[in-house]
Amino acid sequence: MNLALPALVVFLILLPGFLFRSRFKHVELTSLDYSPFGEVVVEATTWAAILHAIWIAGAAFFFENYFDIGILLKLISAHQASQADAIKEISGKADQVEVYFASIIFGAYVIPTVLRWGIKELRLDRIDSFAARYFRFHKAPWYYLLTGADFSEEEQPDFIYISAIVDVAGDAVLYKGILDEFFVNADGVLDRLILQDVSRRPIGADKSAETADGLASADSSATASAALPQSRFYPVDGDYFVLRYSEAITLNIQYIKL
Repeated sequence: MNLALPALVVFLILLPGFLFRSRFKHVELTSLDYSPFGEVVVEATTWAAILHAIWIAGAAFFFENYFDIGILLKLISAHQASQADAIKEISGKADQVEVYFASIIFGAYVIPTVLRWGIKELRLDRIDSFAARYFRFHKAPWYYLLTGADFSEEEQPDFIYISAIVDVAGDAVLYKGILDEFFVNADGVLDRLILQDVSRRPIGADKSAETADGLASADSSATASAALPQSRFYPVDGDYFVLRYSEAITLNIQYIKL
């Protein structure tokens, strides 16, 4: 009794489903997928069934090669004689079997990539979309927060402004700049932000009201904060500024539409 052959056949049948699932989901977590095991298996099995149904129908329609479930049942059975009979029946069609599995694995890699691109282009994953419950990538929160993907096409921000307080040698320093790119680590936690046009100032500059140039003091702090912020900021030389999220005390995100 050969148990390795049925296991191999089942693996090859389910492999396209697992590959399709991994390519379709937009997940920031890369080291471990904490989805329940049952959920993973059900999703992968469902996608595998859909792909095989499409491929079997395509083989019958275009090449007149029809699926024989009897051969499959013999291959995954524990009866050695039945396995031997099935192997004899498919030995003459080895090239067709190879083409079938090679093409379906290729399709399981390409199709979800195209589907995910289409979902983003048609904005079907936006939080207010009618199809959000089906197409939203729930395991990619930083993607939606730091790309403005939830905005409509007309309201899409021209750039995203980041302000972060960082502890520098015991002093709180405020850094601000335009977000260029962001990265998450293998655990799905925001790792670093790449900023441009960065400036900084110590938070201590906020502690006392400034009255220079005829500005009012404490009672008109709103006017002072609007008129003076640039005078308290110092530009940071360089083309790109790498801000590590683990070193940020607070993070403020502002969407700017010109």
